[in-house]
Amino acid sequence: MKTVQLNNFEIGGDKLTIFAGPCVIEDRDMLFLCAQKLKEICAELDINYIFKASFDKANRSSINSYRGPGLKAGLDMLNEVKQKFNVPIITDFHEPNQASVAAKVADVLQIPAFLCRQTDMLVAAAETGKVVNIKKGQFLSPYQMDSLAKKVLDSGNDKILITERGTSFGYNNLVVDMRSIQIIQEMGYPVVFDATHSVQLPGGRGESSGGERKFVPLLAKSAIAAGAKALFFEIHPCPNCAKCDGDNMIALDDAKKLFSELKVLFETIKKFS
Repeated sequence: MKTVQLNNFEIGGDKLTIFAGPCVIEDRDMLFLCAQKLKEICAELDINYIFKASFDKANRSSINSYRGPGLKAGLDMLNEVKQKFNVPIITDFHEPNQASVAAKVADVLQIPAFLCRQTDMLVAAAETGKVVNIKKGQFLSPYQMDSLAKKVLDSGNDKILITERGTSFGYNNLVVDMRSIQIIQEMGYPVVFDATHSVQLPGGRGESSGGERKFVPLLAKSAIAAGAKALFFEIHPCPNCAKCDGDNMIALDDAKKLFSELKVLFETIKKFS
């Protein structure tokens, strides 16, 4: 399987990579707190770390839901995080013309799951030369991701990650087929497993999504056992107070214990690879 180089480390190689941070930018202080603590945890555990936060959440259940500070203000804060803590940044964008702007700050550009088939989005991300993380749509099989990745590849960019985040199952529920990790990796792309969005209950609260946070550790460990080399978590100092996706985020104070367990499991599984 191909690895993807990012700064001074590889995604998909012999070291666990974690993407983690709050769902959406709420304020500067919260961003700094999360970035500092998560960087310290990953450095102590010798885990590759990439800071995650969104400047805009365009896909909300209600028009009244909090979306974030917007493109300019959000990227300014993410750039502050990048400069202050010397961490790479991943953020998502929602319109093709945002890609080149976000790329001035972000090291990894993320294609949201509901937009993963949009050719203009994939081409715009590819043309920045940044690492492109395509989130697998909840409505797609893993086999369909090959043609989407090829849109990026054919646009001149081979720095491609694919994120598994569950598949729609019945009403307001997602399930994860761990076979998808092997299927996608056999296509040649490193797989990121999104452990927090996979426990989301889309629209489960009517005007907002619900979630089953208690299953995050179980699914993250299962993904490592299935061969995933990178994990994605949304993390908040107080998930129950979060302005977006609080039900499926994990608490910042719980991150070290979970990451430690995942590192041990990753090193154990690596011996059998």
